[in-house]
Amino acid sequence: MRAEDIEALIAVGRPTIARDGSFAVFAMSRPDIAANSNVGQLWRVDLPDGTPRRLTRGKADGSPRLSPDGARIAFTRLDAKGRPQLFVVDATGGEPVQATDAPLGVGDFDWSPDGTVLGFTARVPEKGRYGTVEGLDPNAESPRRITGVRWHANGLGYIADRPAHVFVVAAPQTDSEPFYEPAPAVIAEGDEPPKKRIVAHEATQLTHGDRSHSGIAFSGDEILTTVDEIERERRDLRSPLIAVRTDGSGERELIGRDANLGIGGVAVADDGTIAFLGDDVGPEGVDFVAPITSLWVLEADGPRRVTDAETVDLGEVGSHITPLGEDFLVQDRTRGRVRLLRVTRAGAVTEVLGGDVEVGGHDAAGDRIVAAAATPDSYGELFLIDGGAAPRVLTAFGARAAAAGIVAPTELSVDARDGYPVHGWVAKPEGEGPFPVILQIHGGPYASYGVHLFDETQVLVDAGYAVVYCNPRGSAGYGREHGRSIRQAMGTVDFTDVIDFLDGAVAADSALDGDRLGVMGGSYGGYLTAWVIAHDHRFAGAIVERGFLDPTSFQGTSDIGSFFGDEYVGTDPDAIARQSPLAVVDQVRTPTLVMHSELDFRCPLEQATRYYSALVRNGVDAELLVFPGENHELSRSGQPRHRIERFAAILDWWARRLPVKTPS
Repeated sequence: MRAEDIEALIAVGRPTIARDGSFAVFAMSRPDIAANSNVGQLWRVDLPDGTPRRLTRGKADGSPRLSPDGARIAFTRLDAKGRPQLFVVDATGGEPVQATDAPLGVGDFDWSPDGTVLGFTARVPEKGRYGTVEGLDPNAESPRRITGVRWHANGLGYIADRPAHVFVVAAPQTDSEPFYEPAPAVIAEGDEPPKKRIVAHEATQLTHGDRSHSGIAFSGDEILTTVDEIERERRDLRSPLIAVRTDGSGERELIGRDANLGIGGVAVADDGTIAFLGDDVGPEGVDFVAPITSLWVLEADGPRRVTDAETVDLGEVGSHITPLGEDFLVQDRTRGRVRLLRVTRAGAVTEVLGGDVEVGGHDAAGDRIVAAAATPDSYGELFLIDGGAAPRVLTAFGARAAAAGIVAPTELSVDARDGYPVHGWVAKPEGEGPFPVILQIHGGPYASYGVHLFDETQVLVDAGYAVVYCNPRGSAGYGREHGRSIRQAMGTVDFTDVIDFLDGAVAADSALDGDRLGVMGGSYGGYLTAWVIAHDHRFAGAIVERGFLDPTSFQGTSDIGSFFGDEYVGTDPDAIARQSPLAVVDQVRTPTLVMHSELDFRCPLEQATRYYSALVRNGVDAELLVFPGENHELSRSGQPRHRIERFAAILDWWARRLPVKTPS
């Protein structure tokens, strides 16, 4: 596939299924280059054999949740100001009705058990900021007083002046009278002119103060949500779970900080059992390196871990829980896959959907389970598991990508120099080669490459490059010891693992030209790329993208700087220097393209500019490419035109530094 074929990367979001199992609803999304945004709508499929059909026609409709009776769907849609608001539409289709008018849009949401109320989170702006005063330019706002260790977040910006709170609003009826624009009229002196109405019911705010809240799960007449409070002196990843009364009469704590848990993905079973995804972050609240996310249930004497922390990891992005009778459905990441598991309350595990899939969402009713998953030849499809039958694909969104041309990678395991097995893949163009080889390194570090259709690899292969990529020690999906092996030892076995995997891949395939090599990576992959070129000088070029390049300045600039570096590289200055790419930049001789985004608050822009400046000062052939208006997620969810321009820059760099030989 080529860069412009990112429009074929059609993703399927978390599905929702009717209680009687008769139909399911899901959202699809994809990049649209002409619109320069990600677009998508809701789809419905009648089960078990219906044809999927488009249900809504908004620009970016998403996150559908069916009402308990299956008659209506609540979902998010951008309003006229580009803010995500809740809308409600009949499950059979029709004109959606707007349910919220939150000043900064809504976040998490869910239906009440009786279907009369929607609970949601929304950020509440401080008065005088974020457009709350008409005509007040952001540059003219009052200064911000920072008193905690955190003040911003990637993809959002400042956080202390817009905490997220819990709200409830009456769910609108889809057949109600619409609102009309008031016509100009002469009014009596002292009277107020009629206001234009957008929503039928005003939302009620249930929580207040400086603390933020995330997650919405109804439990009777309470809403379960987690609490995030900006710390005064040191980071604390422990997140209390509270229950907020829907009538606004108060709240109570269910799980406190003394449980030492980072909590997310709360769900309530039909019998009232509370389950959640949790990481044990230790009594200091910062032990986050390879935590192994587990399924927990809340019992009378406190939380109980259900899944085995050594063999099941539920920490993949988007992971959640679906209660299913006495059991729970969860997503387990392992060796580049994300499989769907059914887990009993006693901890017994059964695989529901496995193989070469990366499950991104699921729901269930009776004996029917629907799951959204990516595969090697599709960015997203909807699967049906009907009773004891084998899983069946209900959609064919991958056909567009297949028509664009994709290559199936070959799975490979290589023993590192110390005998440790390193798992990964090789993707190469058709033909005998030999092809120039690019070593790709993933971010994280506690993340992983997987089996899903990956545009980063496919575009390079289409351009004539063989691509080698693996999950070295420090990656997710291979157990806790694997993930923690580089804690305060970055640039050690992770470095040798990627190099040894590259060497093993080249030695195993004569189509790979070991004399023509490049290396590239983003985020932690940018870190390791910078580390590689300081210690191995055989590469014709390198691309260091959105990198973690100076642990010292990272501490005071990144949104995770208050704890990330402390845990991964330690606090001793000598230890930090031993693991810092900037400390060894004077050893780099490889031509290097440094790429970054202006609004990256995860690995701030200064990481790139200081590294680039050091390269130039040391006489290295280097270039810097900075994308305006983008954050750390440019390559995954940035503006489509910027994603195309990013690919163009990558291919141009390799064409100059590592050209593909034209067959004679």
